[in-house]
Amino acid sequence: MDYKTHYDLIILGAGPAGMTAGVYAARKQLDTLIITENVGGQATWSSDVENYLGYIYISGVELVQKFEEHLKKFDVKVEFTTASKLSLVDGGFKVDTADSRTFFGRAVIVATGKSPRLLDVPGEKEFTGRGVTYCATCDGPLYSGKAVAVVGGGNSGLDAAVQLIKICPKVYIIEFTDQLRADQVMIEQVTKADNVEILVSNAVKEIKGDTFVHSLIVEDRVSLETRTLDVEGVFVEVGLTPNTDFIKGLVELNKYGEIPVDCGGHTGIPGLYAGGDVTTVPEKQIIIAAGDGAKAALGAYSYLVRQPISDDWSSKTS
Repeated sequence: MDYKTHYDLIILGAGPAGMTAGVYAARKQLDTLIITENVGGQATWSSDVENYLGYIYISGVELVQKFEEHLKKFDVKVEFTTASKLSLVDGGFKVDTADSRTFFGRAVIVATGKSPRLLDVPGEKEFTGRGVTYCATCDGPLYSGKAVAVVGGGNSGLDAAVQLIKICPKVYIIEFTDQLRADQVMIEQVTKADNVEILVSNAVKEIKGDTFVHSLIVEDRVSLETRTLDVEGVFVEVGLTPNTDFIKGLVELNKYGEIPVDCGGHTGIPGLYAGGDVTTVPEKQIIIAAGDGAKAALGAYSYLVRQPISDDWSSKTS
């Protein structure tokens, strides 16, 4: 074994919550490790960010770069892998990773976020951030005056549509099943709008464009006829999946698979905190995730300074 295994604090995830937690932990001089698949998480999917305090305009990628630059000013180790299992051990926690390594932390912050459910159609990957987006709240204002499509007829899809109706001349709502699946009050809001066209029993077949998206091809699941919609934005709202498989059995998740936390990011298990989109926080926003990361790190610090360190902790858990 040629890598360090024991830390005061392990942070899982390096999105806005995880990186902010890393900065706060480092400022408190905690020996900290971040375990993450990538840097930035969903924030990098936002082509432009206009609601992060201090920046009138900045792209998601640029904002993440600012976060990363800030984090690099501190002595925080980063391992690029993912957690496969988190478990309790004497004196702290054990993190098993996807690349068959094991790390130990006296405290842990889970900031693994959520992963959008993808359409898995041609053009989706190529145009992500260039017309394909997964957050109407983040990116909606950028499509003011443009025709757009919302894929998904549940509450999240119609919530996106309600936001876009006010600023877009044409909004298509594409739903795979034969009816919208949202709450009735939301259905009423979109059906009474004169700039909305609802296509139920339709499947997205391809997203097309050059530099940016310029059209969406859909297929009627009954007639099998295809149609090309001239749009410049495609908002994918078919759901998000919390990245919590590795923690199942340790924490009781809510019905959506999210980690319940209190206002300080504590999970109820001593030493275990969580922040950002992976939790039950009601709004999934970059600025909220960053605040969650700060709270979780400060909570972890307060916990750790009150815990005696066993002289043989490393040998007992190795």
